[in-house]
Amino acid sequence: MSDGDYDYLIKFLALGDSGVGKTSLLYQYTDGKFNSKFITTVGIDFREKRVVYRPNGPDGIGGRGQRIHLQLWDTAGQERFRSLTTAFFRDAMGFLLLFDLTNEQSFLNVRNWISQLQMHAYCENPDIVLCGNKSDLEEQRMVKEEEAKELAEKYGIPYFETSAASGNNVSKAIETLLDLIMKRMERCVDKSWIPEGVVRSNGHSSTEQLNEEQEKGKCGC
Repeated sequence: MSDGDYDYLIKFLALGDSGVGKTSLLYQYTDGKFNSKFITTVGIDFREKRVVYRPNGPDGIGGRGQRIHLQLWDTAGQERFRSLTTAFFRDAMGFLLLFDLTNEQSFLNVRNWISQLQMHAYCENPDIVLCGNKSDLEEQRMVKEEEAKELAEKYGIPYFETSAASGNNVSKAIETLLDLIMKRMERCVDKSWIPEGVVRSNGHSSTEQLNEEQEKGKCGC
C-alpha cells in the first residue's frame, strides 16, 4: 500500500506502568525486532503499520479485505506524564493495556489504568486488550496466569501473555484489538464516538462513510 492508499486510519494507545515493555512490544509488532536497550519514553511517541483486515462472515468465510493504516501510540508510564497521556485517550479507538509479569505492582495498577480509561476514553467501556508482558522471563514471574485471566474476565476484556523479546502473542493481541474495533464500527448506529480523521481513501469522513453502510445495531458503549 502506498502512502494515503488505505480504507481506515485506526489509532491504538499502549498504556501501563513505566518499564512494562510498551515500546519494545510495539517495535516488535511493527519491525519484528527486539531492542533491550530502549530508554524510557518521554511523553508520547508512535509507530505505524499497514495491514489488511478481513472480517469473517456468518459462514466463517472472510469478506473483502479492508486496508488499515494503524497508528500505535506509545505513552509514558510515569505519573508526571499522566496529564499528557490522558489527553490522548479520547482520540484513540482501542487500548493495549500492559503489565509486567515479573512486577506484581504493575499488575495491581491495572485497575487504576482502567479507571482512567473509563473516565477519559470515548465511552465508559472502550475496547481494551490486556497484555501480561515479558512471558519469556518465566523464572522471574510474579503474577499467576489465573489471576490475570480472572481480572480480565471481571472487566470483560481479552487477555494475552506476550513477549516483546520473542514476539509471542504480540500480533495476536493487536489483531484481536483491531477486530474488536472494526466490529464496533460495523454495529454502531451512533457514530459520534469515532474520532475525526478515521478516513477512507475516497475522501469521505468515517462518519459519512459508515452512515452509508447498513445499520446493524446499537453501539456497544
